[in-house]
Amino acid sequence: MEIWLWLVGLMAAVIASLLIKIYFMQKAAREIEAAFADRLVTDTNTLIDISSRDKYLRSLANAINIQLRRFRMQWQRFQQGDTELKNAVANISHDLRTPLTAICGYLDLLEREEKGENAARYLQVIRNRTEMLTLLTDELFCYSVIASDKGESKREPVAINRILEESIASFYTVLRERGITPNIQIPQEKVIRMVNPSSLARVFANLLQNVIKYSDGDLDIILSESEGIVFANTAFNLNAVQVGRLFDRFYTVEAARKSTGLGLSIARTLVEQMDGSISAKYEENRLKIRIWFPAEISENKI
Repeated sequence: MEIWLWLVGLMAAVIASLLIKIYFMQKAAREIEAAFADRLVTDTNTLIDISSRDKYLRSLANAINIQLRRFRMQWQRFQQGDTELKNAVANISHDLRTPLTAICGYLDLLEREEKGENAARYLQVIRNRTEMLTLLTDELFCYSVIASDKGESKREPVAINRILEESIASFYTVLRERGITPNIQIPQEKVIRMVNPSSLARVFANLLQNVIKYSDGDLDIILSESEGIVFANTAFNLNAVQVGRLFDRFYTVEAARKSTGLGLSIARTLVEQMDGSISAKYEENRLKIRIWFPAEISENKI
């Protein structure tokens, strides 16, 4: 009887010891999980440390630390290279402006001279290509400057209604020339968001320019407190695959003439820098672009 009691006591002690060990192993695993998730989103050189003395768990933590060091080094190289590339593009774009301005000036002089039919045609081709190159240079410079901004541009409470109305008014004549009469739905109540006014105006301008390129005669512009800002128009020459790539840098479709493929990419960058989101859908031959900003402040502050 005493032997059985002794065996039961021994087994209970072993089980209790195992349960304690499992508990501390689970605790260490949770520590590794939490620390790893934190290190991926924070800019810190602190490595993962755990309270457990278990050699296997400490070996696991050490292996993860090695990979974290490699990841951090690669990420720093990427950031440095990305910054250098953006600065180089901005500098090149800026340097191209001077010779392009000179070329345009000489083209103006040549167009005033007497010339034959072929020469006039060739000059028109050169003019078109020069204007396209000038547009691309300007957009490249603008994109490089915007992309280099780390979201530090000044933001303030802004009535989206006012910026949207001003943007539509500035493009209204061009829209009508293209045969587009916009259907505008803007509420009387102010829709207030924390944004940069000039950046938001640039976003709306790029979207309206996109409408001029793709619309087949209609345009709906809707602003609401819950749904954000929606630009929708019929576009028979697009498809879902093309729409899925509209925000890609330098991507253009055949329907877009004199397009650099940077307008919507710039719009997306600006919106994301203001903590917003922008998306595009294509359903039943209609292109719908939606912009949404979080409601960070209460209404009626402006």
